[in-house]
Amino acid sequence: MPQMGESVTEGTVVRWIRQVGDPVDRDEPLFEISTDKVDAEIPSPAAGILREIRVREGETVAVDTVVAVLGEAGEAIESADDLEARPAQQAATPEVDPTQASDAPPAAPGAAAAPISAGASDDDVEAQRERRRRTRSSPLVRNIAAEHGVDVAEVDGTGVSGRVTKRDILRFLDDRNGGTTGKTLRVPAFAPGDDVEIEPMSVMRRKIAEHMIYSRRTSAHVHSVFEVDFARVAAVRQQKKAEFEREGVKLTYLTFIARAVCDALRAMPLLNASIDGTNVVYKKDINLGIAVALDWGLIVPVIPRADEKNLLGIGRAISDIAERARTKRLKPEEVQGGTFTITNPGSLGTLFGMPIINQPQVAILAAGTIEKRVVVVDDMIAVRPRAYLTLGYDHRLVDGAVADAFMARVKHAIENWPS
Repeated sequence: MPQMGESVTEGTVVRWIRQVGDPVDRDEPLFEISTDKVDAEIPSPAAGILREIRVREGETVAVDTVVAVLGEAGEAIESADDLEARPAQQAATPEVDPTQASDAPPAAPGAAAAPISAGASDDDVEAQRERRRRTRSSPLVRNIAAEHGVDVAEVDGTGVSGRVTKRDILRFLDDRNGGTTGKTLRVPAFAPGDDVEIEPMSVMRRKIAEHMIYSRRTSAHVHSVFEVDFARVAAVRQQKKAEFEREGVKLTYLTFIARAVCDALRAMPLLNASIDGTNVVYKKDINLGIAVALDWGLIVPVIPRADEKNLLGIGRAISDIAERARTKRLKPEEVQGGTFTITNPGSLGTLFGMPIINQPQVAILAAGTIEKRVVVVDDMIAVRPRAYLTLGYDHRLVDGAVADAFMARVKHAIENWPS
């Protein structure tokens, strides 16, 4: 199981592309995985025959777990126990004083392990060791715990060796906020005897659900809606469409919106910031996330330093990340580090949406459908292409006046686009 991002500790095998006995070329897609960060097809590290599959579809395992064995035709295969034992046998073992030996696991990275008190009873020693096991967690889990004033050691870990996972900390917070004692209040989804069909959520769907609940719990969501006239942009788009097509890029309205948002973020950096406890973290780079709807879920790949790109560059970047998202060829780092997100439900006909903020960002823009509407312009009735743009923002940091000033900049840029 490959490491698909710094904070990713496990992955789920979604699908085996090749089966036992199949010949496999180097870099040929071998299996598909899903993690907290990204869904991806994993290429074979070498050419050979797929001799054995050790992790079934739907199974979640820790990073570095052996999931399959490649070999040559007729080659003997070592057992799983042999493979797992070999690294331990080859590793250098430092000499230690037998009287100081302990079976306590190492402390979580970045945290000093508390010493076990001399003279402590067996029960106390075991309690301290259990505490150490529970403090094993990823940076994301520790950040969530710190933000909500939770001691990670209080959370029951269900991960490998008792590791506290993101699901564990979110469940703990849900239980605590609901005033329950280990049981989450839940209304049954169906009654006995109902005519229903039940199937498990996909890994991506579960991750989306967790992220959305966490965001709603974390940010004070407020939304502002602006109606924007796209007549000027429509004219410029018509003029430049052929030029962009010669470069292999489709010039969309989203490209203009993204460029206008980047300019507004540069002028108003508060919308490009994050909250860290009681501190405001201003991001120097504008890394623009573009939400991409997939048949199996939603993903937000990121255009790094989008403000440094011209209209053609942004259009090319949007087309590239959207195409690679739909073919599962994104790298983990391409869905991380976003500072502001744009979602485009208008492409499906939505008038406007009330989007949920993509944590740890403080704002998100939703673009509604662009359609011709009858409006009054200079006291005369006219037909203009118009759309609703909705800004969702975190009221913990962004006030309504600031959000509206930001949207006024975006609106002015779109309605007065230069030739």
